[in-house]
Amino acid sequence: MQELGALIATLNTLKVGELGAVRDQLLEVRTELERRDLAELVSKLDECHAALGSGDLKSFRRLKETIVSRLGHLR
Repeated sequence: MQELGALIATLNTLKVGELGAVRDQLLEVRTELERRDLAELVSKLDECHAALGSGDLKSFRRLKETIVSRLGHLR
């Protein structure tokens, strides 16, 4: 079980780099969000993942920051 702070740290350290590694980290965070029944954040993370896949880095960063902010409020 990851603490919310660890999820925030994982998302904050995501940088555009090797796409596979970034996707793996997103999947790890998604699994933990599902486990915590945070469906709204799972949906946002799915949008974030889709933005990354389509090369929309502006939306990817915006969505990632939104998720981090909401996790911060839950912490």
